[in-house]
Amino acid sequence: MKYSLLLAGLVTAVALSACEKQPVVVNNPVPVAVPGPAGAPGTTGTTGTTGTTGTTGATGNTGSTGATGSQGYTGDSGATGATGDTGATGGNTTIIVPPTPPATSN
Repeated sequence: MKYSLLLAGLVTAVALSACEKQPVVVNNPVPVAVPGPAGAPGTTGTTGTTGTTGTTGATGNTGSTGATGSQGYTGDSGATGATGDTGATGGNTTIIVPPTPPATSN
């Protein structure tokens, strides 16, 4: 037990001493110049001159209107279909209409 504690202590000492510590670098901030109060406004400048107007382009020619087309022919009428047979006449059928029920009051 006494050798294991001694060996553990030696390994720890070697491991800690093997680490290379980097020096700490401290960056000092650069002083910033603070601007002073704003000065009085300057005088207004003079107005510039107006430029020249460009020339107007030429007007183009108008094209002529085309000729109107001729009217087409009227088509033929279709053939008439065959006439159906006449239906049979009805027999002696009597139709009975039931009376309307009386209205109920709620």
